[in-house]
Amino acid sequence: MRIGELSKLTDTPTRSLRYYEEQGLIVPNRRDNGYRDYDDYLVDRVIQIRGLLDAGLPTRIIKQILPCLDKPRAIHFADATPEMLVTLQRERDQMTRRIECLIRNRDAIDSYFDAVKALSSSQHD
Repeated sequence: MRIGELSKLTDTPTRSLRYYEEQGLIVPNRRDNGYRDYDDYLVDRVIQIRGLLDAGLPTRIIKQILPCLDKPRAIHFADATPEMLVTLQRERDQMTRRIECLIRNRDAIDSYFDAVKALSSSQHD
């Protein structure tokens, strides 16, 4: 598929897709005319990359952990320096804190909805 189709399927700007390519996160094939040709599996890969970026991971770490997310798993540990592992642990811990905050906020919104529904029900009785 062409870059425009991948962009539509993943709701990702073509500029971002080119950036992912520059960072080595995705690797399209090239047609004889030089156009990029994206394999179907890259739809899921791009969605995965966007999720990791949204979680706050930098592209350099995403590039290192993407092989761990493949099936079948082809994990390469050559770049797993102690510094990288500390960075990855710190990023994971930050994600955990963001998740906890999101859960608290979701629960607060649920409580608000419950209170509004209860008020609305009592007014109709």
